[in-house]
Amino acid sequence: MSVRVDFAFGAPNRLRTTCDVVRKHYLAGRKLIIYQSDSRELLRLDRMLWGFEPTAYIPHVMVEDPLANQTPILLCQHADALTTPVYPEAWLINLDQQGPPLPSSFTRILEIVSNQESDKSFARQRWRHYQQHGYALHSHNLA
Repeated sequence: MSVRVDFAFGAPNRLRTTCDVVRKHYLAGRKLIIYQSDSRELLRLDRMLWGFEPTAYIPHVMVEDPLANQTPILLCQHADALTTPVYPEAWLINLDQQGPPLPSSFTRILEIVSNQESDKSFARQRWRHYQQHGYALHSHNLA
């Protein structure tokens, strides 16, 4: 399976940009899994998805939730939950500093990168990792 990885560089606010991306794909009917091993950051995103805009409604749950197989947007904190995704056709949004476990199990991975130097540095490492594994890399400038 060929894996395509899209890096969106220059996000003014990484989590807000993630909310916008998630809304776009949700409205298009796409299923997404959002991976972030930092529980505080994942909780911040969870809260933002419920209220980043007054009219936005993005149904989402944690991947371990009993309603996960009925919910199009899944939040995932634990790497082992990605080994058997609820939706094999889902795209992955990786918000973790490291690359996701088993990236080859997804056809598409989205990486959202802020302007913060540490974020860009980790993104460069992930880019090299994906490149070494022969994934199709695409770069988008959000600035």
